[in-house]
Amino acid sequence: MVANKRCLLWDWTNTDGPGHAGVPWAMDKVDFKGPFSSVCNWNTWVPPELKGRAPFRPMVHLEAQLSGGDWQNIQNTKENVILFFNEPERNGISAEHAADVWHKQMLPLRQHKGKKLVSPSCASDPKGQAWLADFMHRVQDNPPDLVGVHYYGTDGKAAIDFVQGVHKKYPKHHIMVTEIASTSRNYHDVVDFTVKFANWADSTDWIFEYGFFGCMRKVADGFVSPAAQLMKPDGHFTPLMDKLMHEVPMKQ
Repeated sequence: MVANKRCLLWDWTNTDGPGHAGVPWAMDKVDFKGPFSSVCNWNTWVPPELKGRAPFRPMVHLEAQLSGGDWQNIQNTKENVILFFNEPERNGISAEHAADVWHKQMLPLRQHKGKKLVSPSCASDPKGQAWLADFMHRVQDNPPDLVGVHYYGTDGKAAIDFVQGVHKKYPKHHIMVTEIASTSRNYHDVVDFTVKFANWADSTDWIFEYGFFGCMRKVADGFVSPAAQLMKPDGHFTPLMDKLMHEVPMKQ
């Protein structure tokens, strides 16, 4: 079984910053000798508490990251994989504009610095997938190395079917599931979803990485499930995080 392809989605609030205290000590509790292969915080800057223990996945989250200090971070990064735009279809960014930015700013990172580039990660709804199809058509001359995917739902098999469908549309590309989680409020169902998807993804060669949402102290919004949290309010890890950190294959 292929393993070591789980990306730790480490919320930026876990890092100490101006006006808020993080829980940087929690990173020391992560077992980087297990299936976690990388860390992403939806930003361009590396969490200092990572201390080089795993590859970091910098993200050009939205347009603000295309200039200033964030863009300098992207240009100067020694990391090999760069993520581009997070749910742009929900943030007023057209596929036409994204393709223009892709050609002008993102492609030189690959052409001159050898970076692997991830497509924008869109939601799994029809609007998100239509946006992605439009973008992929517009950049077909210089396509991404990896296709980014988000999926939230309650059925693990449906999650697998969706990701398989994306790969069928773009068969030349490996897939990076940059966010996934069960939205069920029932912990048993959350575990079932997580186990099914993780074990399938670990054994599927065209899945580059996948990240379960999310390692953060507060529930992000009313859509995501408290039962799927990977971190408790005090910064300690939940049993689900422990399972993701240690189990390959995962067990029910």
